[in-house]
Amino acid sequence: MPAARSGRPAHPLEVAVRPSLSSTPFRTFVVAPALVLAEQVVSRRRVRLRWLPAPAWGFAQYRLAGRYRITRAGGPPGLSQGRPQRLVTSGPYAVSRNPMYLGHLVFLAGLTALTRSPLAVAVTAVLVPWFDARARADHARLVSLFGEPYRDYATRVPRWLPGLPTDRP
Repeated sequence: MPAARSGRPAHPLEVAVRPSLSSTPFRTFVVAPALVLAEQVVSRRRVRLRWLPAPAWGFAQYRLAGRYRITRAGGPPGLSQGRPQRLVTSGPYAVSRNPMYLGHLVFLAGLTALTRSPLAVAVTAVLVPWFDARARADHARLVSLFGEPYRDYATRVPRWLPGLPTDRP
């Protein structure tokens, strides 16, 4: 088990945000807000603190859904790093097939509402279709990995949220 920075062993269920530009969570939860907040300071626009719960919710959803999946599916934290051992269809995955990606999007929408920054609007506008494309690619990989059980799950549970017209496979 790898050692954490404190010298003690890292918890095996930790979903870490790796400090690397190749890490999607690092770009979403560290780089994007740092750039947006720097732009906010330079432009001297005030932050609308009433929106602070939205990015906090998005980050918490990402972390909690990730921990939930890892404890039940096995394998690495993301499909880009390997394959899950089991299909997870309960908990947050009973409401959305992509609760971790949805956490990213809630975070970005909250950051945009919090700052009303043109940069935050641009980042969110670029990343929404990027996450949708990534979710669609994951769908194809999971169909090839789990077959009919995943297809059945995908007909019951939306890609993003119940009621959205583009949510079914």
